[in-house]
Amino acid sequence: MISLLAQSNLSPFLSWLMTAGVVIVVVVGGILALFSQFFRKVGPEEAIVRSGAGGLRAKTGKGIFVIPILHRSEVMDLSLKRIEIKRRGEAGLICKDNVRADIEVAFYVRVNNKIEDILQVAESVGCKRASEQAAMVVLFDALFSEALKTVGKRFDFVQLYDERDKFKAAMLEVIGRDLNGYALVDCAIDYLEQTPLDKL
Repeated sequence: MISLLAQSNLSPFLSWLMTAGVVIVVVVGGILALFSQFFRKVGPEEAIVRSGAGGLRAKTGKGIFVIPILHRSEVMDLSLKRIEIKRRGEAGLICKDNVRADIEVAFYVRVNNKIEDILQVAESVGCKRASEQAAMVVLFDALFSEALKTVGKRFDFVQLYDERDKFKAAMLEVIGRDLNGYALVDCAIDYLEQTPLDKL
């Protein structure tokens, strides 16, 4: 008789407990679903830039909340890009000894992986264009070409041919490694020959 009374009293409690458990699971599941919808993460060679409520913010590696009505987000590519500068024929590089050289130099550039630099590039260039090859050529072609002419005048042709490390060091010194949010990582001579006489 006592066990029957105990079972009848426990039955509504167990029913209530099961209902509460189901409600908690549904609520937690809903919160996790919302979290996954609004939380954006990027890979190691990317940054996410969020604009809108709270101003312009950027994150690398870690994620950031993006609420569709309040924010707009874009992904910026931070990977290394190659920019080639070619000077041939009449536009060839004039060396210190007045020999004209056909030269191709590859420059390796990336958006600097610092929040302030990412924000600077996002404001001045835009996230999408920041790492587009064509946009980067437009940004740096004049700077790199001018540096190439300046450094070329310091070397004789044979010296330029034999001492490529010195040429590279001089190029990096003239240009600098910090380029308004971008970083010049390295440069290398891909091709170097004396300009043929018939092309002058």
